[in-house]
Amino acid sequence: MAITYAKDASAASAVVKAIELGGGKAVAIQADVGDAKAVKGAVEKTVATFGRLDVLVNNAGTAIPKPFEEATLEEMDRVIDINIRGVFATTQAALKHMNDGGRIIMVGSAVGERAVAPGLVPYAATKGAVKMFTQALSREVGSRCITVNNVQPGPIDTDLNPASGDWAVPQKAATALNRYGLVEEIAAMVAFVAGPESSYITGANLTVDGGMNA
Repeated sequence: MAITYAKDASAASAVVKAIELGGGKAVAIQADVGDAKAVKGAVEKTVATFGRLDVLVNNAGTAIPKPFEEATLEEMDRVIDINIRGVFATTQAALKHMNDGGRIIMVGSAVGERAVAPGLVPYAATKGAVKMFTQALSREVGSRCITVNNVQPGPIDTDLNPASGDWAVPQKAATALNRYGLVEEIAAMVAFVAGPESSYITGANLTVDGGMNA
């Protein structure tokens, strides 16, 4: 397994060690998803290291929560570069090496389905684009038995969007379960669509949001 990281080498190293303790083989590759050349190099290094590419998870994403009128073009460009352009570049690079029967998995967002909280306009727009990218790409690669699916989390307790953060109250209130989700709950869905049991699921937007869109 290969993972990429933008800046935090120590955190990436910890993930590699956890995978190795579980009996797997892993490598961490420094690559900012906003840099198309870097992600192409990461894909090629992955194939050179492991000899094959079966699953791609487009997990990198960012948001800059603030009212839309206050967002700068530079901030919006950064969100677009990571959330959309990075997905395009990484997926295109991966498809050149992916075996038939492979899996492409996006980590989109429930707000790409329906915007329920203020302050996330550019982010929601990019995740809406990820949704349609998933559906359209599934049509192109289906003949190779490659599935393309989009896991859409609701509010998840992460460094980017902590459950104790300034923007947490309206997000939590919008869920049916009245709580933030855990990264493990998203990982479980990603693992499912990466596995053999999901071989007839493609072009799907799978929302894991505690009932935010109910």
